[in-house]
Amino acid sequence: MYKLGSSGCIPFFSLWKNKMALTLKEEDAAHWVYRGEGAVNLVLAYAGSSPSFIGKVIRLRKAPKNGLESKGVSVRNSMALTPLERILWKDVDKLISSSDKEIVGQVYVEHVMKPLLGSNYVDAGMHILVTREFLELVEKNITGQRPVWRVDATRVDTDCDFGLLMSDHSLFAHGSPRPSPCLSVEIKSKCGFLPLSKFISEGNAIKRRTTRFEMHQTLKLLQGEISRLSEYNPLDLFSGSKERIKKAIKGLLTTPQNNFRVFLNGSLILGGLGGVAKNTDICIAKEFEDELKSVIQVDDVLRTENLFTLVTEALQKSGVLDKLLEVQKLDSIDIEGVIHAYYNITSEQCMVCKELSEEQAKTYASLHSASFDESLRIVKDYLIATTAKDCSLMLCFRPRNEEDSGSVYNNVYLESTKQAFHFKVYFIDLDLKRLSKLKDYYELDKKIVSRYRQKIKMDQARNEVTGLKACNGNI
Repeated sequence: MYKLGSSGCIPFFSLWKNKMALTLKEEDAAHWVYRGEGAVNLVLAYAGSSPSFIGKVIRLRKAPKNGLESKGVSVRNSMALTPLERILWKDVDKLISSSDKEIVGQVYVEHVMKPLLGSNYVDAGMHILVTREFLELVEKNITGQRPVWRVDATRVDTDCDFGLLMSDHSLFAHGSPRPSPCLSVEIKSKCGFLPLSKFISEGNAIKRRTTRFEMHQTLKLLQGEISRLSEYNPLDLFSGSKERIKKAIKGLLTTPQNNFRVFLNGSLILGGLGGVAKNTDICIAKEFEDELKSVIQVDDVLRTENLFTLVTEALQKSGVLDKLLEVQKLDSIDIEGVIHAYYNITSEQCMVCKELSEEQAKTYASLHSASFDESLRIVKDYLIATTAKDCSLMLCFRPRNEEDSGSVYNNVYLESTKQAFHFKVYFIDLDLKRLSKLKDYYELDKKIVSRYRQKIKMDQARNEVTGLKACNGNI
């Protein structure tokens, strides 16, 4: 028998010594249900009765359906970090010594993000073995639950023989003498500040006044990824003001997209599973209000409003938004500055400066004259900040019983309902960002800003026409 680690999983390297240790096989697939997915991974929740997996989720790697699959090559044989990335992360010994890219992601969370965000709020998880038969049956079982566009683009990677086992942070791991309903809220907060970098070009000065989230919404609308602009403003969430935080959460609930989900006892009651959710209309809002009655004891119509208060109180009491914002602000010079440090590292000709006039290029001379180590720091900080901008927060609540006096969880009191709640908060989806993506980030930033500037010009032109029509109508 193997001893379980602190998160309830068998230590990963012990698994390789004995492949019979805690392996998910074909007969286990029926007990894992679809919870959601991102660009790289699928998340399944355990619905069986095995003590080893109760209260757990597993992240499984996805593979593209475009002919670029690994063609039977084990993921563990692929390179974890490129030579340049090994130099970039040279100060994190366990990261550069990791031999495959799946392990390196878990080590990154454990040794880079956990110290920055706080060990109480980060669960790095543990790896376990999975058989090809398990993965093939999982793929078959969940296909009907996945968004069609996800199914068309990706599948479960059956060549990856392990998954990342983690606690299910939409539930409480330890029950009380009288089990209480468990309500959890997942928030993808996005970037919570406006950049002030001197390296932002004059033509892109709009970035200093408008959030990246708002500008990106315009591009997504034009590309048909969303049907309506979000009512959410990240600056409200990170403002420190209770009223503005409530406003942010209300905006997320009204237009959840892929930024807001709510679970009751581990089952989704608002938001989407792996795709963009429907906007919250009157019918959805009514159904959601009804779902909350087992948790928030107040009259109809007021439960959702009280949920806003509950989430706001927990966010403020935990201080997690301050921690997250601090890490996001490691991006201190914006991608328009970082891209020059990237070219310093790669020793390539700077393709950005190549397109600038000699006078314009002088703006970035200080970056190109920076030391190699300083360029490494700039790029590394940017990649860490990008992880913090893309991660999600999971807040989990359960009504407190009288028997729960010795609980290890934090408490928050809802004055309007006279209820006390246990709560916990975790950061999830703390994915390692690859050095090779820097140029993509720069190009996306240009595209987002360009489309938003076009929208502003179109809006101004439309307003001028409307104004002229109004004037002519008054003549």
